[in-house]
Amino acid sequence: MSDSVVPAQIPVTVLTGFLGAGKTTLLRHILQAEHGLKIAVIENEFSDAPIDGQLLGDAPAQVMTLSNGCVCCTINNDLERSLYLLLEQRDSGEIAFDRLVIECTGLADPAPVAQTFFVDETLRERYLLDGIITLVDAANADRHLQEAIAQAQVGFGDRILVSKRDLVSAEQYQALAERLQRINRRAELYPVDHGRIELERLLDVRGFNLNADLGLRPPQPLRPVAASDDRIRTLVLRSDKPLNIERLSEFMDDLLQWHGNSLLRYKGVLNIQGEERRLVFQGVLRLYGFDWDTPWGDDARESVIVFIGDNLPEEQIRQGFEAIVG
Repeated sequence: MSDSVVPAQIPVTVLTGFLGAGKTTLLRHILQAEHGLKIAVIENEFSDAPIDGQLLGDAPAQVMTLSNGCVCCTINNDLERSLYLLLEQRDSGEIAFDRLVIECTGLADPAPVAQTFFVDETLRERYLLDGIITLVDAANADRHLQEAIAQAQVGFGDRILVSKRDLVSAEQYQALAERLQRINRRAELYPVDHGRIELERLLDVRGFNLNADLGLRPPQPLRPVAASDDRIRTLVLRSDKPLNIERLSEFMDDLLQWHGNSLLRYKGVLNIQGEERRLVFQGVLRLYGFDWDTPWGDDARESVIVFIGDNLPEEQIRQGFEAIVG
């Protein structure tokens, strides 16, 4: 590869969900669908049903090419080395792929996977984290969502796919959909039938693009519920008054210092005093980026920040946000 050629970034989709939610079934559908794409898959060896159980050994990653041109990479536990191995083989012409799907084991926290694409400069330049897809098992959701890791998987998701819908009543499904919306209002929710779903729901999600699209779903009518036991919840802050950028910086610094490890995903589009352009930012845990976006034009200038967090002190955060207004 010539030094003068800058390779296009490889879009990455992270597939997560609790044990038995149907990740492997969905992955099989993705690989077998008539899409004409060459998709590489990094699969944790602890997943429920490895694509090829004969890929054994002590190497951090072993690669095989499937009959349809897709690539399977079975890893032990070193994601970063596996990503580099795929790049080396792709750059040398040994393998070819257009996209990458990472299937997390059912008990895995998606945070370290997402962070990998932000902390390493080379991986950040060569790969583009496109979105996190979370599967939820409708038949066992009540039991699964008692686990903090299952709630976190929902909180990290850009798309939430609900499997086994046929095993629950319409009322049970509606109650689950409302619960998932309370946990994560940024994610679009779709049922998935035995792994079958339109591929466009999963690819080109642009969940980590730094732009003014908050991805905030319009609130649906939610039935009143008793105090929720869910640790992961969505917090939305709004203001129609211009924000003081210095106070905003102090607010975010304090928030990250005290609650950074509890902020799963967050994104904001802000109206800053004396500035015609939107200020946009987003982050995962303590890692975040920001930039100036397009001018407001005739749009109503409203600042909106969406936090998806674990046991966040909501009232304290709201009071801190009010203090940075004008």
